Amino acid sequence: MLAAMPDSAPSPLSVGGTSPRDGGDACPGTLRLHRADDGALARVRIPGGVLSADRADALLAVAGRFGDGELHLTSRGNVQLRGLDAECGGGPAELLGAAGLLPSAAHERARNIVASPLAGLDGSPSVGGWLTELDSLVCGSAAAAALSGRFLFALDSGRGDVDALGADVTLIAEGGDCLLRVGAADEVFRLPSADGPRAALLAAELFLRAARDSGAWRVKDLPDDVRTALVRAVGATAGPVVHRPRPRTAKAPAPGPVTAPNSSTPASTTTTATVTAISVGVPLGRLAPVQWRLLTETARRYGNELRLTPWRGIVIPGPFGPPEPSTQSTQSGRSGRAAEALDALAAAGLITGPDSPWTGVGACIGHPGCAKSLSDVRAEAGAAVGPVGRLPVYWSGCERRCGHPHGEWIDVVVTPEGHRISHVRGEHRDPRTVVRNDPAALASAVSGARA
Repeated sequence: MLAAMPDSAPSPLSVGGTSPRDGGDACPGTLRLHRADDGALARVRIPGGVLSADRADALLAVAGRFGDGELHLTSRGNVQLRGLDAECGGGPAELLGAAGLLPSAAHERARNIVASPLAGLDGSPSVGGWLTELDSLVCGSAAAAALSGRFLFALDSGRGDVDALGADVTLIAEGGDCLLRVGAADEVFRLPSADGPRAALLAAELFLRAARDSGAWRVKDLPDDVRTALVRAVGATAGPVVHRPRPRTAKAPAPGPVTAPNSSTPASTTTTATVTAISVGVPLGRLAPVQWRLLTETARRYGNELRLTPWRGIVIPGPFGPPEPSTQSTQSGRSGRAAEALDALAAAGLITGPDSPWTGVGACIGHPGCAKSLSDVRAEAGAAVGPVGRLPVYWSGCERRCGHPHGEWIDVVVTPEGHRISHVRGEHRDPRTVVRNDPAALASAVSGARA
């Protein structure tokens, strides 16, 4: 996703530390912008995807004052601001810093943390404590400032959703303990839950030592023998080994109401569920100001929090309470405050149910925003939208496939010969089909591949 951005350069406010690898790590941030065809690009790290309503307001203000006004969600639950003026200087970083979105200039590109977006909302345990502590530990570690913008931490509530994303260091909740995974290893280490964040940071610091000779940016890039030695070194400081293969498919939260069992319901009565949150998808991860403002206002009215997901969606925690038949929505058939919020978001163009034709459709920025793209893949994806498919589809304007999903998906890549379509299952790729200059045939081939 983050590879090969050679035109990035530090902004005038860049005060991050240097390392022998800095010249090659071109991942953008808020201090190091990327020069794209549609202007400069800033990537704002949002650890765990968690934003307060006030911080969401600050992002919108920066996008409107310095950029094109839109906010783009990434496959790591971060936010990209595009169309920034080349003369904006340190203005965006100053406003983001004032809002608390830039706690450490030296670590701004190292704060790559994804977290299960439904943690604590669907009956799974919360990972909020881990998130706060790990972010603080990373920002307090001089060594961690050398982590590349590609390195990724994941905090999984036990659902397996972000464990499947292929992070470099993953914590998985399990009862009162946690499991620590390094890279894609099938062996994990069990340790007390309270020790998880510090163990995750130590694993990242041990990786930096292991990567000195190879210059690897991520655990998977290490030579095999070095990676094996790294896992062994982490295990020497952690708990017992447990065999736990990494999930192969990352499952996004379904759009609509999020429920959790109501523990206060007597066992003798019918089990009810409380709506704890609402989940929406964002077509192509692109939010206009009016949509972002509505999401922020909705969050402020309920739990005052937004959770940006690695699947370019947003979860808004409640409480929304139990369904209220007296407020039943005539548009959706749903009821209660959650239904009112979802219907308003649906009217704004967001995905609020599984029947949206945009469900599972993704694309890179494409032409004209990216000089490397061979086509306007977002327009092509929109033109090809049809019945909801069994599998997600991702459109890429070139072979880099920036932002592509993980697990099983349909890969559509523009090549000089035409649109190449293939079925991806982890590391396996089925035989490919090429469609040349025929939009109707292309839409039909993609729909058939997703079925």
